[in-house]
Amino acid sequence: MLSTPIQVAITLGTRPEAIKLAPVIQLFQSSPDFKTQVILTGQHREMVTQVMKLFEISPERDLAIMQTRQTLTDIMCRSLQGLEALFLQLQPQLVLVQGDTSTAFAAALAAFYQKIPVGHIEAGLRTNDLLNPYPEEANRRLISQIAQLHFAPTNLAVENLHKSGVVGEIHQTGNTVIDALLKVAKTQPQCDIYGLDWSQYRVILATVHRRENWGEPLTEIAQGFIKILDKFPDTALVLPLHKNPTVREPLKAILESHPRVFLEEPFDYSELVGAIHNCYLVLTDSGGLQEEAPSLGKPVLVLRETTERPEAIMAGTAKLVGTDSTNIMAATAELLSDAAKYEKMAMAINPFGDGHASERIMKIVKNYFGYTVSRKF
Repeated sequence: MLSTPIQVAITLGTRPEAIKLAPVIQLFQSSPDFKTQVILTGQHREMVTQVMKLFEISPERDLAIMQTRQTLTDIMCRSLQGLEALFLQLQPQLVLVQGDTSTAFAAALAAFYQKIPVGHIEAGLRTNDLLNPYPEEANRRLISQIAQLHFAPTNLAVENLHKSGVVGEIHQTGNTVIDALLKVAKTQPQCDIYGLDWSQYRVILATVHRRENWGEPLTEIAQGFIKILDKFPDTALVLPLHKNPTVREPLKAILESHPRVFLEEPFDYSELVGAIHNCYLVLTDSGGLQEEAPSLGKPVLVLRETTERPEAIMAGTAKLVGTDSTNIMAATAELLSDAAKYEKMAMAINPFGDGHASERIMKIVKNYFGYTVSRKF
C-alpha cells in the first residue's frame, strides 16, 4: 500500500463511458492506494443512471449539463467550465477519461489546462477520416496529444498511437468493455419484450444512433430492415430506440407498423446483454457492440462506412456493410441463408480482450505513480 493514496478523478458523461468505466471505477474504489472521485458531466442522463445502478456506483459530483437539443458547443463549454472548478477544488493527481466523447475531450482538456496528467482508456482507435465518425475521430486524436498514459485495447491501437507521435506511455491492456460484459453475463440476464417469443424467431438485434447516420442514411437503414423482414418471415427485429428525437422519429415512421418489429425504450445494460445472448445476429452502428457481441458468439454487421475498430473486421467477427438498404439486405441475407458463413463469424475469436483490462490499467497507474506521485508533468 502506498503511504499516501493517489487522488484520481474518473470522468464520464455517456452510457458507453459508464459501461466501460464501471469495472475500472469498482477496482479503483476498492483499493486503499487510491482516493477515487467519480465525476458525471450529465451529457446523457437516464441511460447513465441505469448503468450506475447496475454496477452499484455512485458519483461524487454531477455537473448536470444536459439540456434539450444541446449542441456540441454547448456540451464542451459547460463541461469545461464545470470541470475547471472541480479540478481546482479536488486537485486530482490523475484524470482518467474513456473513449472519444465530448465529455472525454473536455475532461482531458480541462486537466491539461491545470497540468494534471491524463490517462486515456481505449486509446488509439482510428478511422483516419476526421468527419467519420463525427466528432469522435477528432476527439480521440486530440485526447491522444495531451494524454500521459495511453491504455490501448489492441496491437493495432498501439501502432496507431506510435504513428501519431504521441508523448507519454503506451500500454496494451485490452478493452474494459469486455470486463463489464463478462461480469454481467455471468448473472444470466434476461431481456423480456412484450409480445416477443425469442425462440419463435431468428431475432436481429439492431441499434442505430450515430450522428453521421442522421437523415438519408437513417432512412436507408430502416428500409434495409424492412427488406430483410419481408424476405425472411422467420426473423424479427428488436430495436431499442435512442432518446434523441432526430433518431427516434424517422425510425418509428418507417418501422413501427411492421408486426415483427419491436421498437423498445433503451435497454439497461443487463437487458442489452440478455438481448445479445438471445439474438441471432447484430446490426449496429455502435462501436461498443462491435466489441461486445463477438464475446457472446454473435456476428456483427456494421451499419457504417468506416470503423475505428478494424480489428473486428480482420478477425472476422464483424463485417462493414454501410448504410445502403440493398447492401444491408444482401449481407444479412448471406448470414441468414448460409449456415457455414454464419458459424465462421460466430466462432471467430474476439480481438478486444480477455476480461482483465481494468486490472492491467490499475497496475500501470500504480507503477506510474511509484515514480511521479509528488509531481505534475
